[in-house]
Amino acid sequence: MQGVYYRQSTREKAQQLGVTGTVKNLADETVEILASGTPEQLQQLKDWCRQGPPRSLVTDIVEEVLPHKEFYEFKIERR
Repeated sequence: MQGVYYRQSTREKAQQLGVTGTVKNLADETVEILASGTPEQLQQLKDWCRQGPPRSLVTDIVEEVLPHKEFYEFKIERR
């Protein structure tokens, strides 16, 4: 869902949880999040993402485990 500050809100939540990674809007109007943290941190972020910020409409979450990638912060990427 785009246009409801989902990326900024995700970044703020990830920083609050101590998660590093990236968030960006995709051309198909979905949001991609790559995140690194402890299993507990990632679960908390995933739980938050199911609801998202006010006015967001989350219809599905697709989770995929990828090879480890080192992130130093959580940032918003532009297309």
